[in-house]
Amino acid sequence: MQRLTLEQAKKLNSTMVTEDHLLLHAANVSAAMGAMAEHFGADPEEKEEWEAVGWLHDYDYEKYPEAHLEHTEKPLLEAGVPERDVRAIMSHGYTIVNDVKPETPMEKSLFTVDELTGIVQAAARMRPHGITDMKLKSFMKKWKSKNFAAGCNRELILQGCDMLGMEIREVAGIVIDGMKAHAEELQLTGEQA
Repeated sequence: MQRLTLEQAKKLNSTMVTEDHLLLHAANVSAAMGAMAEHFGADPEEKEEWEAVGWLHDYDYEKYPEAHLEHTEKPLLEAGVPERDVRAIMSHGYTIVNDVKPETPMEKSLFTVDELTGIVQAAARMRPHGITDMKLKSFMKKWKSKNFAAGCNRELILQGCDMLGMEIREVAGIVIDGMKAHAEELQLTGEQA
């Protein structure tokens, strides 16, 4: 396979991931990665590759939560996933579970948006119209409240922003727009929609 496609990523992921919340997280990260790909000028095929990497990034997490990413590289390479895509997936564990440093825009983006999508999703769920009318300003208020979505590691997100050479406001704006485009799939349309 030349590039990982979204269809291939979903098929591979479904062999390991069954829990709804993990599938929803995969969809959130995939949407955010598509938006980041567009930001970096990716063509449609490249954009889909970024989305596919986002979808597949937690491939082994459900079965091996205490050994995350230890059961990812070999099976994905054996399944024919391109080495660059496997490396991107592995790099989101940098400083957490491995030393695969994010180097490319795709790798740095995945490292950054993985946790960030959790805060965006939590903020959207508190709104009557979900993410559909969320503004960056209202998200940033939630971001600054350390008790809000406290399980999402803001230090890692900021470390990723530094790697990208971007401010949190810019990355969050891209991620929110990317997730808005998939609001229905992400169950973020709110009660009124």
